[in-house]
Amino acid sequence: MNFNRRQILQTAAAVSLLTFPARASVPLLEARVSKQLVAPQGFPETTVWSYGGSIPGTELRVKQGERVQRRLLNELPQPTSIHWHGIRIDNVMDGVPGLTQDAVEAGQTFDYDFVVPDAGTYWYHAHNRSMEQVARGLYGPLIVEEAAAPDVDQDLVLMLDDWRLDPETAQITDDFDNGHDLSHAGRLGNIVTVNGVFDPVFSVRRNERLRLRLINSSNARIYDLDLDGLSGWIVALDGMPLENPLELSGTLPLAPAQRADLLVDVTGEKGTASLVSVERDGAFGLVRFEIGGTAANTSRVDAVALPSNPLPEIGKYQSVPLHRMVLQGGAMRWLESAKLGGAELTGRELAQLGRFWALNGYAERPSDPFLDAEKGSLHRIEFVNESAFPHAMHLHGHHFRLILSDGSLGPWRDTVLVERGETRQIALVADNPGDWLLHCHMLGHAAAGMMSWFRVS
Repeated sequence: MNFNRRQILQTAAAVSLLTFPARASVPLLEARVSKQLVAPQGFPETTVWSYGGSIPGTELRVKQGERVQRRLLNELPQPTSIHWHGIRIDNVMDGVPGLTQDAVEAGQTFDYDFVVPDAGTYWYHAHNRSMEQVARGLYGPLIVEEAAAPDVDQDLVLMLDDWRLDPETAQITDDFDNGHDLSHAGRLGNIVTVNGVFDPVFSVRRNERLRLRLINSSNARIYDLDLDGLSGWIVALDGMPLENPLELSGTLPLAPAQRADLLVDVTGEKGTASLVSVERDGAFGLVRFEIGGTAANTSRVDAVALPSNPLPEIGKYQSVPLHRMVLQGGAMRWLESAKLGGAELTGRELAQLGRFWALNGYAERPSDPFLDAEKGSLHRIEFVNESAFPHAMHLHGHHFRLILSDGSLGPWRDTVLVERGETRQIALVADNPGDWLLHCHMLGHAAAGMMSWFRVS
């Protein structure tokens, strides 16, 4: 049967009258250029890249087991993507260009849709040209609330970041291909902010109990954190509750991408309490807590453990396969050679291409996985740091347990700090199917060669 134009129009009109279920509206998460006062008062605003127009990006706060739906709209001058850091997520939602999705081009969108299985403190950040895009501000908190939350007076998210700003203009220095940064400790800033603000202040009362959700969103800076006028406990690391809260004594190291949940009591009599960063030349305040008045509740007991998450059981790991990953290269321990693009190149050739690091002899993500694991299988990974710098090794889609020096199992983490010359082992249940990135979260190190991946099939 042949249709003429009139019949086609009549048919189209009839179809338009039919009732179809409306597509659910997906909340927009817009990556765009914006401005924010990052430097101290008196300086001009800094041009940043943000989610939703502010640094940090829009806080996403959901209940454990709920679904997260966000439509990324890319209004940036570069392709981008979002990685949902620490979430044991469906592989197609993990946000890694070239491995789980294509990068989202300027003006285009991508719908992220996943369920959050674990309560805790997580975050999201750009995962295309990460060294630059995260340094420009593309990150935000993702908080998953427990069904039974601890008794606190305030629940505060504190995202730590350092920025490299021109001291005259307060603009981000555009030197992301700096060979010194790529081959040394990474991109370190000259000003530190918390929640995008220099020297922020929170109002508290003596005897209040605070939940501090600390997130290190810096490119490369490792913080050694201490408390002044506050006392308390570590109750979770990288989102996962500790079986027994650990009383804070001494400093708390927090490497890039790591998180720590603290329950702290305001013990200062009056004036100011502080979260401080301990440096080689002294300590400086990151956050001020102005103490005004006294809370009525003065009878709280020590912190109790947070509810556990539904993590896989790690049994007798001593006899399971051990996979060795050697961290190589960098200044003072230069690569002699490594594989790139299917060829073995000399260290000089690699340096000319901006590659200064390698994992097991590869200066890029190799074509074959570092580990090809059957779903549900138990493995050990040994990180051997032969370089002169520390590395924060992050596994996507999974949490793992540290294997301590006495052979016992330590806390659950998704990012482990491996100091220079150090060897650290982890125990991993490969229970989340897909192709998963494994890389150094000193983002300059990742850009300059420290990228690998593993498969769970």
